[in-house]
This record gives sequence, C-alpha cells and structure tokens, in this order.
Amino acid sequence: MSFALADLAVPLIGAPMAGGPGTPALATAVSGAGGLGFLAAGYRSAQQVSEDLRAVRSAGAGPVGLNLFVPQPSTADPAEIDRYRAELATVAARYGVELGVPRWDDDGWTDKLEVVADLRPEVVSFTFALPDRAVLQRLSELGICTLMTVTTVAEARAAVAGGAAGLVVQGPEAGGHRGSWRPDERPATQPLGDLVAAVRHVVDVPIVAAGGLGTPETVAAVLARGADAAQLGTALLLSDEAGTNAVHRAALSCGEPSETAVTRAFSGRYARGLHNAFVDRFDAVAPRGYPEVHHLAAPLRRAAVAAGDPDWTNLWAGRAFAAAEAGPAAAVIAALTP
Repeated sequence: MSFALADLAVPLIGAPMAGGPGTPALATAVSGAGGLGFLAAGYRSAQQVSEDLRAVRSAGAGPVGLNLFVPQPSTADPAEIDRYRAELATVAARYGVELGVPRWDDDGWTDKLEVVADLRPEVVSFTFALPDRAVLQRLSELGICTLMTVTTVAEARAAVAGGAAGLVVQGPEAGGHRGSWRPDERPATQPLGDLVAAVRHVVDVPIVAAGGLGTPETVAAVLARGADAAQLGTALLLSDEAGTNAVHRAALSCGEPSETAVTRAFSGRYARGLHNAFVDRFDAVAPRGYPEVHHLAAPLRRAAVAAGDPDWTNLWAGRAFAAAEAGPAAAVIAALTP
C-alpha cells in the first residue's frame, strides 16, 4: 500500500529546500516529529541523492519525500545572457571570481529517476513542469505517492488529469523558486488560502498547502480551506538541522533586509528572497533563462557567502520569514502544529 498524507501523525511537511538548507538531518528530524521530511534532489548528483536517501533510511525516523526538478526546454536568449554576463562581471570582479558557464542541463533527470526506482522514497514531488504520464505511472506502480507542484487552478486540473496522485499548492507568499509551469510569465498572485479553496473545489486528490506559513494559526487556516497538510520551508531555515549558510542565517535572524522580493536576477527563474543590493542592481536587467542564469551567477553568489556579504547572494525566504526561530526542527514542528 502506498503512503497517504492521512497517515501522518502531524499534518506538516518539511519543504524540499535545494542549494544547502535541505539536509538528511532536517528530513529525519521532521519525520521523527510526526511530519514528512523531504529531501531536495535539485543541484545534487544522482549519487548524492542516493546517499541522502540512504542516510535518512538508516536513521529510521519514518517516511521520507524527495523533490525533483522537471527539465524544460531552454528559453534563454544568448544575446541577453551575454549582456547579463557583462553586468554581473562588474560585481564578480570585486571578489576575484570568474562567472560560470551559462549552460542548459536536465539536472540529471534520468539518473535520479533510477535512484527513485531503486530506493523508493514514500513520496516524490515534482516542480517546474508536469512529468510524462509514463513517469508518474511507473512510480505509482512502485508504490510511490506522487505530488505535483502547482500555482494556479489550471495547473492543478492539468496535473490531476496527467496522473499526479496529489498536489502541492504553492501560493505567492512562498520563498525560493516559484513552481509555475510558465517561467517566463510573472507569477500568479492569488493568496494561498483562496488558491487552496479554489483548487479543492475542482479536484478530489490530497492537497499540500505551501507558502508563507509561519504560525499555527496560518497552518490551521489553510487546513480549514481544504488542505490535507501544510508545507513549511522558511520556518525551518533557522533550525539546528538545516544546512542554511551563516550569511543566510544572519540575515534572517537580524531582520535586515526587512522585506522580500520576487526576482529572476539570481537564476533566470522567478523566486522570492530577502531584498538586497543584488535585487536592486540586477532585477530590471535580468533575462529569462533557467538554469543558464543560475549557472552563470553561481560563482558570484558563492563568493559573496564566503566573504560574509549578504548583499550579493540569494537569501531565499517567504513573506513569513520574521516568524522563523532557531532551535531543533522538532520544536519548530511542535510550535506550528495547530
């Protein structure tokens, strides 16, 4: 029998946070607290994903989820990318680093699907696009629950029609990358609660609500609107088990910057993070093109972190970031359980 959200002792899910914050220790802690811990496969090799899953399995804390980025055709304009490279180079020179190669890749899609088939996490979620029906069917036959990230009612309908067993409904308040299937368009702005209710009205599958949930009251509110569980990302960034870097932790803790912004300046795809000098300087000129821009800017972002400079790196955060607290992830889960 495959996993069901109703099996959770606590209706809370740890968001799959790629790029460092998501760790096996964090996933283990969330599952151990009665929720569902998630690993992020994004930017990890298939071998690393395998090691991460095995680490959670060996801890024996409970079920685990894994998130995969679904590859999409490149939308980058080479001329625009070249212009952006010149803009970024002026800042990269301050750190003495070379910018990256703006390449397209599929993030090891096929190899990671084989890891999934081999190790069989209880849940696999997908972000950025709907996988082929054959992929979802294969995982279902292996007893794996599949969830599709959606940001609109239209995406929700298409995901269920395409074979997804459940949905992660992401509202505009969420931190990190938007899960929109149309990355070149400005993200949808319908508030999470309203979006959950609208999706619940048209589909009959389990729903996970995600985005801007930082208090037990906001969690209870989305459950009341039709969600079966709530997903926490930013709320866990300061937890002891998270791999959040020191610069990111400090920015979240001190409340500076005091607001978030949605921009594609860091990766070529719209994402929400703390407003800083990078956003001020590059938001208006940043081109579309994920993952090309991501690879281009990555060395600059890493150099800024190494230098302890919060102004020139991405600081992903949702609108409820001020509510995030340090401490064990289990304590965060307990505090946010409605």
